[in-house]
Amino acid sequence: MGLTSKKVLLLAVVIAVALFILTIWLWPRLSKGNWRAVLGRIGLLLATQISLFASIGLFANHSFGFYASWADLFGQEQAPGVVHNYETGPNGTKLKMLGSQRVSVAGGSKPSVGGRIDKVLVRGETSKINSPAYVYLPPQYFQAKYAHRKFPAAVVLTGYPGTAEALYKKLHFPQAQHDLVKQRKTQPTVLVMMRPTVAPPRDTECMDIPRGPQTETFFTQDLRKDISTHYRIGAEAKSWGIIGDSTGGYCALKMTMRHPDAYSTAVGLSANYRAPLDATTGDLFGGDRQLERENNLLWRQQHLPAPPVNLLVTSSKQGEPNYRHTLRFIEQTKTPSRVASIILDSGGHNFNTWRREIPAAMDWLGDHLKV
Repeated sequence: MGLTSKKVLLLAVVIAVALFILTIWLWPRLSKGNWRAVLGRIGLLLATQISLFASIGLFANHSFGFYASWADLFGQEQAPGVVHNYETGPNGTKLKMLGSQRVSVAGGSKPSVGGRIDKVLVRGETSKINSPAYVYLPPQYFQAKYAHRKFPAAVVLTGYPGTAEALYKKLHFPQAQHDLVKQRKTQPTVLVMMRPTVAPPRDTECMDIPRGPQTETFFTQDLRKDISTHYRIGAEAKSWGIIGDSTGGYCALKMTMRHPDAYSTAVGLSANYRAPLDATTGDLFGGDRQLERENNLLWRQQHLPAPPVNLLVTSSKQGEPNYRHTLRFIEQTKTPSRVASIILDSGGHNFNTWRREIPAAMDWLGDHLKV
């Protein structure tokens, strides 16, 4: 049974409840002062508390999608595919199709009504990084009226470590996009849903790390080229946006500010404004202080020319640690950059807060993408 399985969660809860009841029932019998009774009490307490913490951890992971599998949890994630699975053609390397599924909306069994989610394996020809992605194709993609039309696209990123499945199972990005289009509030847009952790288990913060994974190149060059080659998507930056939460939000803002020729529009949901340096990231900058400063978004705004891009940032007055820095980011934004914000009165760094912001953010994002 998988880490995210409801059966695993239910089993953990049942075990925790059973151990709690067993502890109450056996405690009077273990009240003696001999060593066996003492060891029995210690064993029951440890087993009960471990089962309780396991239940809480599994519930949190099921709700927020921190880890996708046992291998992911223990830092032993298996590779999603191998290079020889790819085919080549006159237009270059083809995406490896790993499967497709319906979208959880009314009439979702028909792609022309609910759209479709394709699971693909993207090969980074320049970065040498391979990573899976979930591509949401809106219903219009399958309708005769739009048969020869190209669509705008938005890369959708999780936080770290995150699971790509959470983007459509928990945060409901495709469903939000579907509802907005149905209400004629935005244009149909292809969503490319991914983790920013494309070199697991390392948190690369979407950096081209000196002598390390070239994550920034993967997202700004390889991903866009491969996806736009194989789907009807505009290839220019004006057709591409990027949205993410937490670490994914930092990646979205940073890559758009650093590469306006790749992305024209970015949304940072509860974004950080600089990369942390800790055990999960390692040395991101190879000791290069200038490179570190250039990846600090607040420093960039003060010392480097502003790019012609559209930026949306979100935070909460109470509950979000990035509120003060978000206000500073807004104040420092200079033309030709354009900035907008969603500021809630209260909200934490969690899925519930982001679900409140996503519809308005997707509406804004769609308004700024062009084909």
